[in-house]
Amino acid sequence: GYVVSSAVFRKLNKNPVEGFSAGLIEDNDLYRWEVLIIGPPDTLYEGGVFKAHLTFPKDYPLRPPKMKFITDIWHPNVDKNGDVCISILHEPGEDKYGYEKPEERWLPIHTVETIMISVISMLADPNGDSPANVDAAKEWREDRHGAFKRKVARCVRKSQETAFE
Repeated sequence: GYVVSSAVFRKLNKNPVEGFSAGLIEDNDLYRWEVLIIGPPDTLYEGGVFKAHLTFPKDYPLRPPKMKFITDIWHPNVDKNGDVCISILHEPGEDKYGYEKPEERWLPIHTVETIMISVISMLADPNGDSPANVDAAKEWREDRHGAFKRKVARCVRKSQETAFE
């Protein structure tokens, strides 16, 4: 069951992707990772340092990990508990609501890297159509440069203060 292998880990640290770093929470547990995501430039999240946990199922890579922000973040596709709701982290196969195509959902070829790239692009470009946080989505649609921007700015400031605790 050593699927999230040290090789994956070395490869990641050898080619760090712009905007995030990843590591094991505890050295002896390969199923729980902590990631730090830097808010992408030219977005409302710019300058933020957001901490999240990735929890891999025992049958990874057949099933996706779950991702949860530990740092407060205000975003249409992150629920109020911090759980990230994006297609590539959804269980593989058909979407019973017919909203997502199977190829948009989890595939065993996805890696920590592709997940992070998806999450960073989610920060840059929220999807307001299937929100996990309805209030954030409503603000994003109706008051993007007012209430929404203020709440995100507060999260960014707070993230900077707590980043290295």
